Amino acid sequence: MGPGAARLRQGPLHELGQHRPQVPGAAIHRGVLGPVSAPTAPAGAVTREFPKPVLVISECLEFEPCRYDGARIRFDLVKALEPHVQYRPVCPEVQVGLGVPRDTIRLVASGERNLLVQPATGRDLTDDMEGFAALHLDGLDEVDGFILKSRSPSCGLGHVKIFDGAESRRMVRRGAGVFADAVLKRFGDLAIEDEGRLRNHRIREHFLTKLFALARLRDMARAERMARLVRFHAAYKFLLLAYSERDLRQLGRVVANPRRKRFEAVFDEYRTGFVRALRDTPRYTSVINVFQHISGFFRKELSGGEKAHFAELLNRYREGQLPASAIASLLESWAVRFGSTYILDQALFAPFPEALKSPADSGKGRAAGRSVAR
Repeated sequence: MGPGAARLRQGPLHELGQHRPQVPGAAIHRGVLGPVSAPTAPAGAVTREFPKPVLVISECLEFEPCRYDGARIRFDLVKALEPHVQYRPVCPEVQVGLGVPRDTIRLVASGERNLLVQPATGRDLTDDMEGFAALHLDGLDEVDGFILKSRSPSCGLGHVKIFDGAESRRMVRRGAGVFADAVLKRFGDLAIEDEGRLRNHRIREHFLTKLFALARLRDMARAERMARLVRFHAAYKFLLLAYSERDLRQLGRVVANPRRKRFEAVFDEYRTGFVRALRDTPRYTSVINVFQHISGFFRKELSGGEKAHFAELLNRYREGQLPASAIASLLESWAVRFGSTYILDQALFAPFPEALKSPADSGKGRAAGRSVAR
């Protein structure tokens, strides 16, 4: 299947998160906008168009029955993403000559190096896999992110078992699969996750935010115009503030370009700082700061009752009793009401397509939000 012809296998198209059970009494987790129910944009809100990110994906995830046991892994997010991304499916194990189904492979510790071996045949596939990874990644002229198969000795991102021998049951450490390790070394600043972690609401939201931001940044750079970069930075101001105030200030200095550098030099410096800012999920205290900052734009127009209501919503969010999306929706409605185009243009209110917002949360907690990318 060529890169341009990537299509999901036909089957029932389930809505994102449809089969994840609600947990009665579970705490509401705070993401960037953290919806527990996808809010409806207020009338008059900006309609946003998103460039399609280029997304490399393990081919066994909804595309082909190429897992070692001949299975095709169902994952609703892959189907939900299909209209919004350009998929580049790949199965590294098939590409190095392993059939379907096939004898299992595993990682074996050899000093500091991890070898990829097939115990049943005695084959050492390490060089073949490393060679394929280098060739395949060299051929990716444009890419914004990866979704890889968890716990796979080829594609697993960090929790793959590594044994002390081909036949041993003794695990000595955990690490990344051989193909995934090459991905992290080459593209570690991109949006990279496995399907297991993406079942967590907060991790999924962060991944989608970063994925579509990088695609938009890449699309903006095609024009090679400083004015476009200035507008991009302005649109991402409050989202960046939620992630890292320090990086936001640094990026502002880059965009100011006091030395009048060429666009290419400014963009390279900006991109480095931008991906650094989006490395990890934002703290909820930073999100509160952003909401307070935005509300300040309307302080002269709001009644005392509205201000008190807003303060109460912030307190409920702080205590984990309310999703951030509820507050964001209120702020967006105020921006519509008072005609604040600057606020309505903010990527914070729609960091990725509305159709990808899910009402369900896996309930795995706030602490699981660090990116796997290095």
